Amino acid sequence: MTDRVAYDEFAYFADNAAEYGIAYDGPPLVRRDRAELPDGRTISALVWGDAPAEMVFLHGGAQNAHTWDTVALALGRPLVAIDLPGHGHSDAVSLTPGRHRAESLADDAAVAIEALAPDADLLVGMSLGGMTSIALTAAHPHLVRRLALIDITPGVNSEKAKAITDFVRGPPTFPSFDELLARTIEHNPTRTEASLRRGILHNAEQLDDGSWRWRYRRHGDGDLAETSEVDASSVLWEALSAITAPVMLVRGMRPQSVVDDADEAELLRRLPSARVEHVAEAGHSVQGDTPVELAALLADFATG
Repeated sequence: MTDRVAYDEFAYFADNAAEYGIAYDGPPLVRRDRAELPDGRTISALVWGDAPAEMVFLHGGAQNAHTWDTVALALGRPLVAIDLPGHGHSDAVSLTPGRHRAESLADDAAVAIEALAPDADLLVGMSLGGMTSIALTAAHPHLVRRLALIDITPGVNSEKAKAITDFVRGPPTFPSFDELLARTIEHNPTRTEASLRRGILHNAEQLDDGSWRWRYRRHGDGDLAETSEVDASSVLWEALSAITAPVMLVRGMRPQSVVDDADEAELLRRLPSARVEHVAEAGHSVQGDTPVELAALLADFATG
């Protein structure tokens, strides 16, 4: 009989807080909620607090809403973190022919925001979530008062993010948790083993034979390399250019970042008033590498 690994998605907040020196007075008020999409699919989200959400968070490709846990703890304010379709506990992606994938994801995310956080002051999108946020802001501007892009612009292409797509294209299953952890550590050399263990428990599931697979594959969405997380898109550059809400780009400055100087310059050419912040000790996953610093930047940006 295969030993099962116990998992409670709300059991790790004290560990998150302890690792990053965040004051912790007991478990935060967090619940999992869902919004129904017009075609019957559902989109899942973590709702932090019982007051109207002030912020909405969209994660990157092959991630899930729990990637924002430490940021949420550091912020200490009501917010919603969404599982994008095909990720976490949300149903599969439904693509619209002739549209960029981010545009299809944006329409789904907009339904969840309307239901769970219609008056949020800030939309935060990292990587695929950032591309989705640009499309969402263009198509549903009434839902976005401010936009924060975390280590992404439409200029990021598959060549710049090859290391990420190679990791996502890895083995579909792993014989043991330890083998999955070893591969994840190799891909994330700047992160602590404890944080990566938590991340895997949130983002992978154990099968009946004891092996493990990434949770984002369970919806039959195929290889997440096909999500266009990092594909260049003239459509999204044009959409970004038309945004009138305040925009902030938070760029990791370690080699793992996928944004380069040309991306930053193009963003500022199109949006001269955009705020740009460099985070020296972060790579692509700013929320994973420096969550407390990111929380401070977001809190400051949200206040204007």
